[in-house]
Amino acid sequence: MAAPQVFPLSCAVQHYAWGKMGSSSEVAQLLASSDPGAAISEDKPYAELWMGSHPRGDAKILDDRISQKTLGQWIAENQDCLGSKVKDMFHGKLPFLFKVLSVETALSIQAHPNKELAEKLHLQAPQHYPDANHKPEMAVALTSFQGLCGFRPVEEILTFLTKVPEFQFLIGDKAATQLKQSMGGDSRSMASALQSCFSHLMKSEKKVVVEQLNLLVKRISQQVAAGNNMEDIYGELLLQLHQQYPGDIGCFAIYFLNLLTLKPGEAMFLEANVPHAYLKGDCVECMACSDNTVRAGLTPKFIDVPTLCEMLSYTPSKDRLFLPARSQEDPYLYIYDPPVPDFTVMKMQVPGSVAEYNVLAVDSASILLVVQGRVTASTPTAQTSIPLQRGGVLFIGANERVSLKLAVPSDLLLFRACCLL
Repeated sequence: MAAPQVFPLSCAVQHYAWGKMGSSSEVAQLLASSDPGAAISEDKPYAELWMGSHPRGDAKILDDRISQKTLGQWIAENQDCLGSKVKDMFHGKLPFLFKVLSVETALSIQAHPNKELAEKLHLQAPQHYPDANHKPEMAVALTSFQGLCGFRPVEEILTFLTKVPEFQFLIGDKAATQLKQSMGGDSRSMASALQSCFSHLMKSEKKVVVEQLNLLVKRISQQVAAGNNMEDIYGELLLQLHQQYPGDIGCFAIYFLNLLTLKPGEAMFLEANVPHAYLKGDCVECMACSDNTVRAGLTPKFIDVPTLCEMLSYTPSKDRLFLPARSQEDPYLYIYDPPVPDFTVMKMQVPGSVAEYNVLAVDSASILLVVQGRVTASTPTAQTSIPLQRGGVLFIGANERVSLKLAVPSDLLLFRACCLL
């Protein structure tokens, strides 16, 4: 009998300190729903669910007919399941890691190098840059999801320089004037002025940053106590970040970067060299397989300031939402297809009135997550069907046809990661 090409997975959970606690976390809820034996600790953060073959969280295979214990081991011995193009381009490895994130406190402000820079950094400092790959990422909101992404328009930064004297103090008059003068010029001089301002902030002495941040926090706190609204300078967010990371230079980054609040189903794409941070909420995330991160703040970890200031994309832009395309063949399918080859994310919203839903066959291995609903999955080749409910994860080999029968007439919400070359 041919080896099964479609099977359920048990996925790794990461308990990073920034995650939502206990059953308030979407990660914990998905875990508890998919595995009735899972005991959720209310005093433990459930930060990330990893769906893939990453060595630090390789998914376990839940199928007794398969001798390999993990997805990584199985793919290594069944490389054709990746799809011919994917197998050749990514040297027999799954090119993406699919995740669910539940964020309670802000993750570090960071950017990821492009391939060329990643190769260079990995050679120079492998202890900080563990591989030679790029790490583009896509986040699709499951709940209201707040993040920072890319440099905001220069006129907005100039407004903050006027309204927040502590921010202006750290940037300095010379760099601030240069930014103001770049307004009417070409994009290159504007990017250069923006880089100069950001570099001045990042290279400020720690003692001076702490002094200015304390002044700003005191001023906002007094105004809020007096009943004044400080939202024109993101008063509430600044106090929240300062509470999470006291004295951290990253608190001032909110005046440089776009603040996005994604509604469920909305997405942001984080290409190479774009500064970003996840602040709060739950999302599905897909990324290329890499651990390369250049940090800028809101972190106790290593900050590589020279690399960061040199590599960033200083292109100001307000429009950071990444819009999905609606499928021509499937009225329930939305495709988030970023301009990188490593991954594509699909969202399927199937009304409960549909008795059976056929998952689009693609020439790529894929991973399917059930966020809402209950189904039984079957394939033309498999002998048995696979029951899946909220939190269930299914691996689908390339070109496999999977049919989902709705077990109850309630709406279905699925996300799927694959590689469309």
